[in-house]
Amino acid sequence: MNDDTNVLTPKVLPFNKQAIEEIVNKHPTPFHIYDEANIRKTAKDLNQAYSWSPGYKNHFAVKANPNPYILEILKQEGMGADAASLPELVMCEAVGLKGEEIMFTSNNTPIEDYRKAYELGAVINLDDVNQIEVLQKACDGAFPDLISFRYNPGKDIVLDASTNSIGNPVDSKFGVTTEQLPEAYRLAKEKGATRFGLHTMIVTNERDENTQIKIAKLMFETAVKLFKDHGIKLEFIDLGGGLGVAYKPTDKSLDLDVLSAGIKSAYEETIVANGLEPIRIVTECGRFVTAPSGYLVTKVRSLKRTYHNYVGLDSTSAELLRACVYGLYHHVTIPGKEYGTQIPQRLTGSMCENNDMLTGPEDRMLPELAVGDIVVFHDTGAHGHALGYNYNAKLRHAELLLKADGTVKQIRRNQTIEDYFATLDYPGLVSPQV
Repeated sequence: MNDDTNVLTPKVLPFNKQAIEEIVNKHPTPFHIYDEANIRKTAKDLNQAYSWSPGYKNHFAVKANPNPYILEILKQEGMGADAASLPELVMCEAVGLKGEEIMFTSNNTPIEDYRKAYELGAVINLDDVNQIEVLQKACDGAFPDLISFRYNPGKDIVLDASTNSIGNPVDSKFGVTTEQLPEAYRLAKEKGATRFGLHTMIVTNERDENTQIKIAKLMFETAVKLFKDHGIKLEFIDLGGGLGVAYKPTDKSLDLDVLSAGIKSAYEETIVANGLEPIRIVTECGRFVTAPSGYLVTKVRSLKRTYHNYVGLDSTSAELLRACVYGLYHHVTIPGKEYGTQIPQRLTGSMCENNDMLTGPEDRMLPELAVGDIVVFHDTGAHGHALGYNYNAKLRHAELLLKADGTVKQIRRNQTIEDYFATLDYPGLVSPQV
C-alpha cells in the first residue's frame, strides 16, 4: 500500500467546495486550473531572492506550461522565457517577448528553429560544438554576437546518490564536455561572437539547497578557469532550472533564502575574489514557478470493487502523465470530505492501459468516494497538461485561469473530435453528431 500522506494535514486549495462547484457548473470536468495570485507571488519571491545579482532574470521554461496566458503573467512579473522549439518561440513572440528576454536552449535542432531564434534576437544556447556550423548555416552565413553553451561537467561533479539528477552527466545526451568547452568558445569567436554565456542543467525537482549551491560553485569556478586560461569573459551564467517543489505534505520545501545566500557566498568567494567583471546570474525555472499553482479538477464517474477499490474518474493519464507513467505522487483533496474516513482506493482513468492510475500503481488512503464527487489533484501547474497526449483517441481538455480578482477565465478550450481529425485527409471521416 502507498504511504498514508493524505491522512496528514491536507494541502490548502485556493477555492472551497462551493466555489469549485460553481466553477464546475460552468466548465465541465476535467480541466486544469491555475491560481494567478500564487503564480505572481512565486515569481516575486524568486526575483527577490536573486535581487543581489544586478540584471538577474528567470527565463521561464515554456515546456513546463506552454500557454501564452501564463507567459504573459510572468512577463508582467519581469520574467523572460526559455524556449526549445519553433512553436515555443512563436508563443514567446506572440506575448511580446523579444531579444534577450528569450533563451533558446535546444538539442539536435532543426535549422528553421535556429532561424527563428536568430530572427527574434534570442540568446542561443548551443548543445554541441558541431551546432556552431549548423547555426551559421541557418543564419545564412551570419552569426549571433552573443552565444552561450550548455555545459555537461561529466565526472567533474559528483552529486549525492539521493540527488534528483537527470542522470549521470556522463550518460546524458546534453551539453558540451569540459574538454570541448574552450574550443567551443574559440570557434564561436572565429565566427564573430564577442559576448558569451555559460549554462548547465543537471538536476530536476531538487529541494536540497546544498546541491544547487554546489552546482553554482562549479559554474563559477569554470568561469574563472575560462577567463584565466583562455581569455573568455562570461557575461552571464545560467544555472538552469531544477528547483524542486514539495509534492507531498511531508516533503521539505526548498528555502529560497538559504539557496540565494549560499549562491551569493559562492559567487563572492569565486567570481569577486578572482577579480572577474560582474557576471549576471540567470535561471530557467519552470516547475518551481507554476507547479504549486496548478490543479487538475475531475469527477468520479464510476466505482468498481474487485481485488481493489477502483474509482473511475472522468480524467485519464492524458491529464496527468507524471503519476500514471512515472508513478509520481500528486496530493489529492476531495472538497467537502477533507477529513472523512479514509479507505484504500485507486483512482483510475478510462485508458486501455493498466498504468492509467492517477494515484500511481498502489492503494492511496482517501475519503470514501461516491459517483459525482469532485476530486482535485495538486501541483499540476507544470508538466501536467503539457505532457498530455491523444492515445486511445482521448481528447485533450481545457485549461482555466483563476484570476487574482477571483473570476475564472478559460485559457484553452476542450479539444473536439473535429480537432482530432483535422490532420487526417480521409474520405468520409466526419465527426459524429453527439
